[in-house]
Amino acid sequence: MPTDIKCPHCGNVFDVEDVIAADLDKKYQQVYNNKLKESLHDMENQRLELAEAQKQFEEKKKKENELFAQKVAHEKQKMEIELQEQLRKSISADFENQLKLLQQNNTENEEKLKAARQKEMGFLQKEQELKNKEAELEISVQRRMQEERTKLSEELRKLEEQKVAAKETEYQLRLKELEKQLEDQKKLADEMRRKAEQGSMQLQGEVQELALEEMLQSAFPFDIINEVGKGVRGADCIQTVRNNFGQECGKIIFESKRTNAFANDWIEKLKADMRSQGADVAVIVTQSMPKDMNVFGEKEGVWICTFSEAKALITVLRDAIIKIFNAGKSQQNRGDKMHLLYDYLTSNEFAEQWKAVREGFMSMKLSIQKERDAMEKLWKAREKQLEKVLLNAAHIRGSVDGIAGRDAINLDFGEEDTNLLQE
Repeated sequence: MPTDIKCPHCGNVFDVEDVIAADLDKKYQQVYNNKLKESLHDMENQRLELAEAQKQFEEKKKKENELFAQKVAHEKQKMEIELQEQLRKSISADFENQLKLLQQNNTENEEKLKAARQKEMGFLQKEQELKNKEAELEISVQRRMQEERTKLSEELRKLEEQKVAAKETEYQLRLKELEKQLEDQKKLADEMRRKAEQGSMQLQGEVQELALEEMLQSAFPFDIINEVGKGVRGADCIQTVRNNFGQECGKIIFESKRTNAFANDWIEKLKADMRSQGADVAVIVTQSMPKDMNVFGEKEGVWICTFSEAKALITVLRDAIIKIFNAGKSQQNRGDKMHLLYDYLTSNEFAEQWKAVREGFMSMKLSIQKERDAMEKLWKAREKQLEKVLLNAAHIRGSVDGIAGRDAINLDFGEEDTNLLQE
């Protein structure tokens, strides 16, 4: 198909395709140039971006290299730790292997030991079985012997029972007879004990009195020992002391006591008897001493001793009486009343009488003082009671006066009561 076209103005003939192609070429060239400029601009931007990116890449690479170096160092340290761990595990594995070998050897040794123990146990069991058999044999022998003994004992018991049965009647009769005799003896013993207890205290005292008299008579044959009769007021016995010439030098009065406890009123009684009998010395021979005395001694003007100490004490007292008598004898023939008065004032009789007066005075004084203390105590108690009554009455009067007035009720105290209350 022809594409030529003739211009009407100039008559020039041209190809339409070439014109269109030229126009298109021009158009596309322009477009190409624009695109090229845009591409170059874009490339320049990309180059700048690429430079910036390369710079950033370099910086990032540097940081990554530093991180990589740190990571490499960390990995290296980690690898060293892992290597050490592996080495430790290897050593531990070797140690465990050795330990397992040792345990295995120990297990084998234990099994061997266990087997040896089992063998030994078997031997011991056999030995024990033999011992048990021997013991059982011994027990069986003993059992047979015991059975034989039992049979023999049974036979003997039967024989004894027969003998006992033969004597049982006679024994019962004899037993009844003995029981009757024993009952009679008990009654007799009770009666005798009752009578003995009634006279035991008196008998004990009489025995010691007799023993004391015999001791005095045998020890001092020159002296006169007089027994005080029963029922007569006074001491148990009196010893009249005599010297070698038979002269009476003085008297010793004795009280014999054989009880479990010492009574202080014995002293006063014996002192009264000494005054009434005109004795020079008083002695109590007792089985039990006072609480404040362990051995013989003087207490309130009376000598106290046990029976075993009596002989020595009486010897000393007797010598003192004889010496005093001899000293007084040498002063006798003066005939002067002054000397007689002096002798009387210095005599034991006057001393005992004055002592009795003094003791009576002290007793009266003590009694008066006790009565005075009791009355003062009673007066003080009554005085406190009276003060309490008056104080309560004053309270009542104040209350009534406060309620009813002073003229309503006459509650005046007497003059004496007012003075007591004020005091």
